[in-house]
Amino acid sequence: MKRRLILKLAGAAITASLAFGGAAQAADTIKFGAVAPKTGPLAGGAVVTHWPNIKLWVAQVNARGGLKLKDGQRKIEVIEYDDQTNPGETIKAVQRLVTQDKVDFLIGPYGTGFNLAVAPVFAKYGYPLIAMTAITDQIPDLAKKFPGMFFTLGSTTPIVQGLADILAKLVKDGKIGNKIAMVNVADAFGIELANAARPIFKAAGLDVVYDKSYPLGTQDLSPIVKGAKAANPDAFVAWSYPPDTFGLTGQAMVQGLDVKVFYTAVATSFPAYGGKFGVAANNVMGTGGVNPDDPAIKEYMKAHKEITGLDADFWASSSVYASLQILEQAIEGVGEVDRAKVTEYMKSNSFKTILGDITFDENNNNAKYWTVGQWQDGVYQGVAAVGRDGAKEVRLKSGWK
Repeated sequence: MKRRLILKLAGAAITASLAFGGAAQAADTIKFGAVAPKTGPLAGGAVVTHWPNIKLWVAQVNARGGLKLKDGQRKIEVIEYDDQTNPGETIKAVQRLVTQDKVDFLIGPYGTGFNLAVAPVFAKYGYPLIAMTAITDQIPDLAKKFPGMFFTLGSTTPIVQGLADILAKLVKDGKIGNKIAMVNVADAFGIELANAARPIFKAAGLDVVYDKSYPLGTQDLSPIVKGAKAANPDAFVAWSYPPDTFGLTGQAMVQGLDVKVFYTAVATSFPAYGGKFGVAANNVMGTGGVNPDDPAIKEYMKAHKEITGLDADFWASSSVYASLQILEQAIEGVGEVDRAKVTEYMKSNSFKTILGDITFDENNNNAKYWTVGQWQDGVYQGVAAVGRDGAKEVRLKSGWK
């Protein structure tokens, strides 16, 4: 009996030692929480743009020994949740990360509507929110309402204006007519872009002859494309999310929607888009872009492939990574896990990123972002931008073969 008691005490001591060691190890890390789709309609976009860049950033920071704080370096630990492309699940997961997992910082979710949905939760608990995949004209109002919310991808009007300017010039040069077929996904992203496009297109002398929305997650997009084709447009514009970007393009090929300008939004910049449609993708336009000849972008894309095994997309991937660079530099600039100080640091400092130096003006980036891209000879090139150099000349589309 005495021997059993000694063994029990020894076991208890070992257990206590392991528990203490685990606590000590946990104290040597900085915990980040991340919520985004791994299932549901937007999972395809998140697994290209969102999750790989978190993996890349964490791997690189930890390889350097971790984040540099006043009391030494601390490696990053990430707790991830799948929101199933459901804003309600996003909110619940963020609350769990804060109240149960006790994370030190939160990484912004994927998609415009999801960032807007969780902004009150981030603000309530005092976490800075870099909405790295959100596009909205509500930035000034949101910055006042949520002082800890920052934007790096751009706002709605310049995205639309960039396309409108391209279309208007093509009309003026006699290269296309002015009839536009426009469709949008009925989500915060698509609705806001379509609402902005109507008056901007009209002011540019463009005639929207077909205007249709469809629910997020729509499987059969053939009626949408059929209606657009029947309107006999000169250009087709879709404010679309990844599944519908692929679906609308596929239907356009099947139904022979032959326009000189074919534009789809999110996921047009995905390598998988060029991979799936091959030469047929040539001269398709889409949202955003990059300058693939920029040395910083080249280095980033090389590292992305080496560490994640995946190709970065040619638009928002770089924004996600740059946003994480900003968060990293802000935490190191403060030198401690103090969310309020980190938020203030982001407001008043400049950050070196793969997209160049970024500063925030009323929580928006310093007006440097790509607005329109186009597949040209197998590469997605930026063709219109705000404050960025390297835009390529626009090409007309000529059929799908």
